[in-house]
Amino acid sequence: MTASHRPTLVLIGPPGAGKSTVGRVLARRLGIGFTDVDALIVERAGKPIADIFLHDGEDAFRALETAVVAEALTTVDGVLALGGGSVLAAATRERLRGHRVVHLTVGLADGLRRTGMSTARPLLAGVNPRATFKALLDARTPLYREVATVEVDTARRSANQVARAVLEAVGEPVTGPESSDPHDPLNIPTPHESTLLPDPGRRP
Repeated sequence: MTASHRPTLVLIGPPGAGKSTVGRVLARRLGIGFTDVDALIVERAGKPIADIFLHDGEDAFRALETAVVAEALTTVDGVLALGGGSVLAAATRERLRGHRVVHLTVGLADGLRRTGMSTARPLLAGVNPRATFKALLDARTPLYREVATVEVDTARRSANQVARAVLEAVGEPVTGPESSDPHDPLNIPTPHESTLLPDPGRRP
């Protein structure tokens, strides 16, 4: 890839919003690639994000995240999903100007259930995950909205429904493969008691 590339769409939002799942669906529908910044960070660091937080600290992780996002915004030409905390960096918010940025929203209850309060998400592994997640939403939501081109709610929507709403919101034709199978996990709306949105990369 060359520095002349730029993402077709950039997805942002809190943990549990379904950025990776919806990003893969969007990429499939548009016939382009999908890149997850968290995966790039793990590849660059050679260890899981939880280990970066544990051994190097959050400041080191954020510095690496900012550098990886800066590179991805000039080399990725498909759908790009940013980590939930990427927008905390003023430099990243500035770099997002001029891009088509989609803010996927998720409420407190849904976000907690979807993330499962996993230790893979270091910021949610504390004593009171609910309070932590609420504080996270309160702090980050204005930053998401600052840089977003459009905002799409994921509540009670399937991954396919969210993808369709994103395409409609950004003015892209709603085309590409979409299963009509009601049992397809990508067609099942996410109820309040749900866990994670399904991962299309794991489908047979």
